Amino acid sequence: MTRRQKRTLWRIVTTAALLVVLQVLPVEGWARFLCYLAPYFLIGWDILWKALRGIVRGQLFDENFLMAVATVGAFALAVYSGSGDYLEAIAVMLFYQIGEWFQSCAVGRSRRDISQLMDIRPDYANVEREGKLHRVDPEEVPVGAAIVVQPGERVPLDGVVTEGRSTLNTAALTGESLPREVDAGDQVVSGCVNLTGVLRVQTTKAFGESTVSRILDLVENAASRKSRSEDFISKFARYYTPAVCAAALALFLLPPLARMALGLAGEWSVWLYRALTFLVVSCPCALVVSIPLSFFAGLGGASREGVLIKGSNYLETLSKVSTVVFDKTGTLTLGDFAVTGVHHSPFTDAQVIEYAALAECASSHPISKSLQKACGAQLDRDRVRDIRDVSGQGVTATVDGHAVAVGNGELMEALGVAYTPCSGVGTIVHVAVDGAYAGHILIADQIKPGAKKALADLRAAGVDRTVMLTGDNSAVAQAVAGELGLDQVYSDLLPEDKVRQVEDLLARQRPGKKLAFVGDGVNDAPVLSRADVGVAMGALGSDAAIEAADVVLMDDDPGKLAQAIRLSKKCLGIVYQNIAFALGVKALCLVLGAAGVANMWLAIFADVGVMVLAVLNAIRCLNAPK
Repeated sequence: MTRRQKRTLWRIVTTAALLVVLQVLPVEGWARFLCYLAPYFLIGWDILWKALRGIVRGQLFDENFLMAVATVGAFALAVYSGSGDYLEAIAVMLFYQIGEWFQSCAVGRSRRDISQLMDIRPDYANVEREGKLHRVDPEEVPVGAAIVVQPGERVPLDGVVTEGRSTLNTAALTGESLPREVDAGDQVVSGCVNLTGVLRVQTTKAFGESTVSRILDLVENAASRKSRSEDFISKFARYYTPAVCAAALALFLLPPLARMALGLAGEWSVWLYRALTFLVVSCPCALVVSIPLSFFAGLGGASREGVLIKGSNYLETLSKVSTVVFDKTGTLTLGDFAVTGVHHSPFTDAQVIEYAALAECASSHPISKSLQKACGAQLDRDRVRDIRDVSGQGVTATVDGHAVAVGNGELMEALGVAYTPCSGVGTIVHVAVDGAYAGHILIADQIKPGAKKALADLRAAGVDRTVMLTGDNSAVAQAVAGELGLDQVYSDLLPEDKVRQVEDLLARQRPGKKLAFVGDGVNDAPVLSRADVGVAMGALGSDAAIEAADVVLMDDDPGKLAQAIRLSKKCLGIVYQNIAFALGVKALCLVLGAAGVANMWLAIFADVGVMVLAVLNAIRCLNAPK
């Protein structure tokens, strides 16, 4: 609890205690007036000051003005009538402050959730110069500098590990509790916490361009992008408050004048009381406070789960998504080729893979890397001689004295080796040893472990259609789509083809429904920008993703998208609940107040009670549905 919240709570408790004491004290007349004036100013001095300042500045019509007019009027009415009933005026201020205190606590909780994300900002960097470590501000570290990250310290800048091995806690960035292993040659991003070993890192970006800086900027500016619901409430309050002030004035003047015109008593005090009650009821606090708070809490709840949403407008749009379009590589698949099988070989699988990996050991091609990875052991290049690259076909080499050829069917035909075609989906690597066919190796991209469940979760979240766009050939695309259960797939696409397909899908969207595109954020930037909602997945450290996307999933889990959609629907549902509840209760109480049925106590509930209930409902947005 902040110091300001503690002071407000002390004022609330003290005022309530004074009211209890004053109810039993036998004080009458002006002494009673002065005694009740003390708790009134104790609980309401700040509201009165804000109202006075608004009047001086010409900004009359806000909740402070309404509270001041209503309570000062109630005091004046009690003095005029001689009733000595000042309790209602103080109660209005007291319960209004209680409502403001609840609001402050709710906003504080939401801000704390977002501030946990802000804690990713590093305080310093250990720069290595002439064998010594110097602690400096991360903003002063140039690109290419050597820095050292000790266990327990936060990685201050994006870079590449040059020495050391450790595990990193990425929870603040991704929401993922499982630590990430890093070794020499691996990239690391700022904001992660080094858990175990000492790492030497060569920086690749200045602090202003680093991942942590971009994320902090994204979160800090998210609140500035308002949703349509928030804009509606702002415009509504701008016209609503003057309108109800005019209505209250009319309620005070017109009925007494009409009665006097008919020769009856004007009953000015009766209609003044009704007008004051009308003012208290009409205060739009519940809407003005709870609607922005709902979106703010929703953004905070999403960021806590590793989903960064650039503004409440995108949070609102997510709730209307009915079509989700995916890129394939790096989004639904790992983007990491791996050996999935060895077929038609007289040798063991390990022998065939070893022959192929040794023959390909001089290549940096992804196929070569997947073969070396499948081999497992460190390759002894001294076993390989006479490596020759055959352009567009493969390689030939001498391995342990044996002539080995590794490549496609064209290479086998050129060497006069009869080979067996493969019906599997993926890249086929044929192997020949000493002029005889030794089988083929099937290499394919791997589907992400959580991709199938993520698509099922999307359908459960209300998504009607899932589509995949890919530059891969039709056979690979259809195999992936079939395994995952996608509704449509388009293959053999260039980046500009993907944009055209998304535009075509947008043109076929039902009115009021939205389309989201999910990509890796690097080569899909044009499509991310074109969709109703661009979602960058696995965007840890990707500049293009953070710039082009509207929503950034900070890890490689596609299931976070369904979670973000469920959160957006929950948030919009709460917003609509608060709007309907607040307007409904106020409309009823306004009618009852104008008719003289409702008194000031009911007005207090219609204002403060509704606001407290709406705020408590709004903070449910902090908890993302699982």
